[in-house]
Amino acid sequence: MIDVGQVLVNSLVTSSIYLLAGIGLTLTIALSRFSNFAYAELVTLGAFFGLFFLGHAGGSLILALLLAFVAVGLASVVSYAFVFQPLVERKSTLIHLMVASIALGFIFRYSIGEAWGWSVLSYQTMWTVYSIGTVKISSLWMIMIATAVLVAVFLHFFLTRTKGGKAIRAIACNPDLAAITGINKQKIIYLVWFCGAGLAAVAGVFRAADTRLFPMMGWEIILPIFATVVLGGIGNFYGLIVAALIIGLVENIGVALLLNFGLSTEYRIALVFLILIVVLIVRPKGLAG
Repeated sequence: MIDVGQVLVNSLVTSSIYLLAGIGLTLTIALSRFSNFAYAELVTLGAFFGLFFLGHAGGSLILALLLAFVAVGLASVVSYAFVFQPLVERKSTLIHLMVASIALGFIFRYSIGEAWGWSVLSYQTMWTVYSIGTVKISSLWMIMIATAVLVAVFLHFFLTRTKGGKAIRAIACNPDLAAITGINKQKIIYLVWFCGAGLAAVAGVFRAADTRLFPMMGWEIILPIFATVVLGGIGNFYGLIVAALIIGLVENIGVALLLNFGLSTEYRIALVFLILIVVLIVRPKGLAG
C-alpha cells in the first residue's frame, strides 16, 4: 500500500531541492542566454563546502549554509568573469559557451576530487525524526521545506518590488531595450550568477545532509533540475515553482509505484522526463508559455 501522506512529504522535500537549485539555473540561462553545464559542479561544490564549514563552525547547519552560499557564489562570479565574459565579448557562439561550461565543470569536479578525495562521504549529523501518524519527517526536512518557502517568498517581493528585481526581469525579457533605459546589464548578471550559485550551494548542502556526497553528486540531480527549469519555462520564476512541485510529486509517486511492483527506483527519472515531453508537446514554452 502507498502511504499518501509520506509520499506528499517526500515530494515537498524533493521539490524544495529542485526549486532552490533551479532558481539560479533558470535566471542565469535567461540573462546569459546559454546553459551552464558547470552548474552541476556548483551544487557539488556547495555540498563539500558545507562539509568543511560544518567541521569549523561548531556543527551549525545555518552558518554552514551561509558560508557555502558566499563561497560558491564567489566561485561562480570568478568563473563568469574569467571564462564566460571574455567569450561573450568575443561574440562566441552558443556551442562555444556550452563547451566551455562543460570544460569548467570538469575542472571543478577534479579539483573537488583532489581536495576531498573520490570516496563517498557523509555529514555524520543526526537529525531528529518526528512521527505524525504513519508519516515521518526529520528536522532536516522541515528546515529544507521552510528554506524553500522563505526563498520563494523573498524572491517574489525582490523581483516585483525592487529596482534590482525589475532590472533582472527587464534584461531577461529584452536586454537591448533594458540597456537603452540605463540598466547596468553586467552588474545584474554578476548579481544573478552570485546569488544563483549560492542557492545551488544551499541545495547541495541539503542534498548531502540528507543522503551523501561525492564528486559526481551534482550530476545525480542536474537532469531533474534542467527538467524543472524547462517545464516551468526558462526564466520564469513562478513557472519554476509549479514545475518543481509537479516533478517532485511525479518522482516520488513513481518511486512508490516502482517499489510496489518490485522494480528499480532508478526508473523514476524516466517518468519525470515522460511528463516533461508530454507537457512540452502541448506547451512548447513550458507551463509559463
